Amino acid sequence: MMGRSDARGRTMVPERKDLDYYLKLPYAIELRQYEDGTWFARMPELRGCMTEADTQEEAMEMIRDAQRAWIAACLEDGTPIPEPQHTQPYSGQFRVRLTRSLHQELAERAKQEGTSLNQTVVSILSRAMGSSVTPPASPRSIQRPGSSGQVGRRKTAHLKQTAGSRAS
Repeated sequence: MMGRSDARGRTMVPERKDLDYYLKLPYAIELRQYEDGTWFARMPELRGCMTEADTQEEAMEMIRDAQRAWIAACLEDGTPIPEPQHTQPYSGQFRVRLTRSLHQELAERAKQEGTSLNQTVVSILSRAMGSSVTPPASPRSIQRPGSSGQVGRRKTAHLKQTAGSRAS
């Protein structure tokens, strides 16, 4: 547990992880709209924390209420409460190792298409993931793609919001 520090950096008072502490954490919210127009919302990191509503706005309000009740019940029972797993945004970069032959094949395709190796790989990965993202012109212009598509018979719209992003 972290705590407050004095001027010399020594821990003075241990921080208490209460309801307010957990409500301020940036938990992800997943929203799905069903074919009939109703909305399903859940917090994947809080197993079983979910709700349904007629509108997106109601679903967001109701998932916050469900979050509050879920966390309060865990605190009361002494059940461990998971904290958000991805509090840092993804950089848009990662290193990958591949065979020399695949590297050559990708480089040759990039040359044929008149693009960089990076743009070619991003384009291939995007298509494989079902995204219609166009590769960025340079690494500085990388943007996180949104996704939507069919999951079973449901129309899906994934929206990530943080617990602290809405003013009460």
